[in-house]
Amino acid sequence: MNYRKFRWAGKAVFVLVAIVALGWGVTLLWNWVMPALFAGARTIDFAHALGLLVLSRILFGGFRGYGGGWRHRRHWRKWEAMSPEERERFRSSWRAQCETPKGE
Repeated sequence: MNYRKFRWAGKAVFVLVAIVALGWGVTLLWNWVMPALFAGARTIDFAHALGLLVLSRILFGGFRGYGGGWRHRRHWRKWEAMSPEERERFRSSWRAQCETPKGE
């Protein structure tokens, strides 16, 4: 028996269930909150809720856990490769940049 097919099918089912659950949750939250807060807001259906999820993913890069990107791992490796003196120089230069008012 080939368990890879079952594992793949299980992941596909999980993704579909997650999409349906997120769409349903967005639909419920939107229809509960938005018309009550804004007089002109209308209720939405499931398809519009999925559209909002996709739009939020495009605009904000959501649905990732903390530090989920490859960029984060690359920067973390650079930080770990630094000596304590290099880290302290980096911290002090960062603090100096943050404390200096812009335009001066």
